[in-house]
Amino acid sequence: MLQQTTVAAVKPYYAKFIVAWPSVDDLAKAEDADVMSAWAGLGYYSRARNLVKCAQEVAQRGGFPDTEAELRKLAGIGDYTAAAIAAIAFGQRAVVIDANVERVVARLFAIEEPLPKGRKLIREKAELVTPTARSGDFAQAVMDLGSSICTSRDPKCLLCPLSDHCLGRLTGAPERLPVKPAKKAKPQRSGTAYWIEREGSDGAEVWLVTRQGTGMLGGMRSFPDDGWSAREDGTGEPPMDGKWQALGAVSHVFTHASLSLQVMRQSDVKTPPGDGIWWPVERIEDAGLPTLFAKAARLVIAQDFGAQD
Repeated sequence: MLQQTTVAAVKPYYAKFIVAWPSVDDLAKAEDADVMSAWAGLGYYSRARNLVKCAQEVAQRGGFPDTEAELRKLAGIGDYTAAAIAAIAFGQRAVVIDANVERVVARLFAIEEPLPKGRKLIREKAELVTPTARSGDFAQAVMDLGSSICTSRDPKCLLCPLSDHCLGRLTGAPERLPVKPAKKAKPQRSGTAYWIEREGSDGAEVWLVTRQGTGMLGGMRSFPDDGWSAREDGTGEPPMDGKWQALGAVSHVFTHASLSLQVMRQSDVKTPPGDGIWWPVERIEDAGLPTLFAKAARLVIAQDFGAQD
């Protein structure tokens, strides 16, 4: 959960998550839709899909492997996570490098080569300073150092226990390390979401579909849309004929693109096309919609939802 997401954002999700699935075996038996719903709002939803797949693999093999090489074979486990588990959970000597460790090492050795190429040298230097014993404690200490003292901006060098050895500090501008490449402008994409509603037996209902398991927001509940992606705009073609009402647009920033999503509404629909589910509007917050579609829902509800044309 903490990959590319802040501690403050993760805390409430983590607390609810471990109550719902307190063990790996519990998570392995969970329904994908339930896990995706619990993850809604955290973003980077492939993490949730990999988490369930990983739990299933661990449950099938009867427990976690305890080496980096075997850990990397699990779904969603890369070099950093494998090293962290091996060092912290199993007490093995492993070189753990997250963004904080990367920053500390780059400054400690004044590594000037820009990222991502500079990561090779950063790993070599991290290998030199990682102890054989208690490498998990060492990794966590360096992570804490990077997050609290050797920060991205305004590093607190006077408080740093490594300041006397830090070559980056001697340069007079440690905050510029590690050297990062210039950010590329994100492409602007456009698409359309379709709010399809009816009056159900217990009140207004909206038609929700489940997105394909791969791709952006894969496996999540959403409103039907026109096939937009980070690579291209949507087609603008609605999922069905009829009178559509334009309600405005919401915007959202993804990792690889920014999106402007137009929201269209059609009322009194009897049978929408394709597979989906009618969901009570008054319980839309319980649907586990990703942030983008939650914004679209708020837009509709704010505009006097339920009024007939």
